[in-house]
Amino acid sequence: MAIIKTEGLTKTYGDKDAVHNLNLEIQPGDVFGFLGPNGAGKTTTIRMMLGLIKPTFGRAEIFGLDCTGKPEEIHKKLAYVPGESNLWGSLTGQQTLDLLSSLHGDVDLGYRTNLMERFQLDPSKKVRAYSKGNRQKLLLVSGLSTRADVLLLDEPTSGLDPLMQEVFRSVVLEAKERGQTIFLSSHTLSEVEVLCDLVGLLRTGELIEVGTLEEMRHLSALTYQITFEGAPIDLSKVENVKRVVVEGHRVTCELAGKPTALLQLLATSNVAKLVCHEASLEEIFLSHYGN
Repeated sequence: MAIIKTEGLTKTYGDKDAVHNLNLEIQPGDVFGFLGPNGAGKTTTIRMMLGLIKPTFGRAEIFGLDCTGKPEEIHKKLAYVPGESNLWGSLTGQQTLDLLSSLHGDVDLGYRTNLMERFQLDPSKKVRAYSKGNRQKLLLVSGLSTRADVLLLDEPTSGLDPLMQEVFRSVVLEAKERGQTIFLSSHTLSEVEVLCDLVGLLRTGELIEVGTLEEMRHLSALTYQITFEGAPIDLSKVENVKRVVVEGHRVTCELAGKPTALLQLLATSNVAKLVCHEASLEEIFLSHYGN
């Protein structure tokens, strides 16, 4: 049975759908990457899952419980990490962690200490003295230390430097190994590529694709980078070739479908170097949102 499920989930503001007819099923132990540009409806979706706002139509369920009708039961086994939050500036980091722990009611204190060390968080400072990155570390330590069955993470590495982002990735992979289910909304595409079993692309409130990274590579063409010994030849009219960019002797292009025509033309040309690679998640993302 799916641990997170939405059926026709829709949220309307005025005459505009912030989220439209969203249908998802996430199985226990999956790490699901939720991708989309600002305003696509990612945070609205998560807030409906948390029971903070009511859907206009449809429903969301976690643990088989309705997110609108049974939020208290759901939150006992769920932890949420937002991308930003208004914390209590006059409290220290330690006091904030203790307060949030008391609200959740189930925290692994030894693991919390371990997380503070790994994220290099000084809990003795006042929250008002924390940088954005340190406030984000505080939220991560609080949420992850619950070891909750489901983690809802909304832009969780916002404000973290690359070293701390790497710590976050290792912690999430550990949670994955323990069988926790993770719903990760992110703009950091390399992060999703490393961590996630499934990826969903959201555009203007609608889920346009869902699948594994391998299943979704078809959404973007292969990229070819060709360096010619002399003047480059015109590839713009070759079958299946698109997005041709010429920079001196080097031509970069994308190719969807069979490369037969391109390779036949290059075989008779003065090619010095040819490099081809599969689409990364970033290229898949840009193929939808680049314009």
